[in-house]
Amino acid sequence: MTLEQKKNTFIELGKFLSQFSIEKSSKDSSVLCNDIFFDDFLDLIHLSQSHNGWYTPENVFFAIASWADALTPEKLNKWTAAYNFNTVVPKTIGLVLAGNIPLVGFHDFLSVLISGHAVLVKTSSNDQHLLPFLANYLIAVEPVLKNKISFVEGKLENFDAIIATGSNNTSRYFEYYFKDKPSIIRKSNSVAGWTQRANDCFGEDVFRYFGLGCRNVSKLFVPREYNFDAFFNGMFPYQDIIKYEKYSNNYDYNKAVFLMSNFKLLDNEFLTIKEDKGYASPIASVFYEFYDDLSEIKKRLESDKDQIQCVVSNHLIPNSIPFGTTQKPELWDYADDVDTLAFLLNI
Repeated sequence: MTLEQKKNTFIELGKFLSQFSIEKSSKDSSVLCNDIFFDDFLDLIHLSQSHNGWYTPENVFFAIASWADALTPEKLNKWTAAYNFNTVVPKTIGLVLAGNIPLVGFHDFLSVLISGHAVLVKTSSNDQHLLPFLANYLIAVEPVLKNKISFVEGKLENFDAIIATGSNNTSRYFEYYFKDKPSIIRKSNSVAGWTQRANDCFGEDVFRYFGLGCRNVSKLFVPREYNFDAFFNGMFPYQDIIKYEKYSNNYDYNKAVFLMSNFKLLDNEFLTIKEDKGYASPIASVFYEFYDDLSEIKKRLESDKDQIQCVVSNHLIPNSIPFGTTQKPELWDYADDVDTLAFLLNI
């Protein structure tokens, strides 16, 4: 397949995904293979929470809409324009995927196929349905991909390179186990968040996917004497998150652990914030630190960049992103700032 054929196939997938939304899903007769896939995919979306309690319809629809927005001719062309695909020798790339948020491994899946390699996927036990369904849609649109896409349930074998995603603990296992193969080993790094005033969009960065995504805000740096009323006012529209049992259980448990340890907390009955130098806060909690000198925080973030996916600010930090956009990365926003396509095109 040529690069244009591959891009066109994913553009068709983007059109398919664009039909689905939390408000109303409407079948478009111009979308390829709709008669086969539309109703089944809608059923799968609504069944996703039974497969994984964190995958609420709202969050699954959000993930689908994000990919529909990304898989457009304009964005695919912009993404791929910076690379030379002509020298690729096709190989088999293994993917070990996480399951913390819906379709979390789709960017790696897309990157492998766009680069011209075959993909061998080991899904997480927490997300075994959405990606295989979309893979079947791609194969229906472009049957040549049948020989390029494989899923495995057991041991991952017969691959030339690996992209594996897990926790900080499992990453050490991956680094040892895959030490003889070209690899990208990703960790569940946290986001450093930054605010100096209330921002209604900021709750999206904290609460989308219940805070389980590696790009969710889990840490605040705020000026000394900061009034947290502004922060909590920005969080208030998301109060209904406590109605989800799994989130509520985590909120109660982590709050109890903090209180038994005599930690000082600020609490609004659905989120606790705790002064802590760490970056990775538990579910339903955000860490914070005060600062006196902005330049010192800039140095801190630069020295700790390997622990941070992205920084949110009102243009206070170079390369920071706007509030409300952490879970809407572009195709060229690579996890851990590791250029996946460059890796795949040079192995």
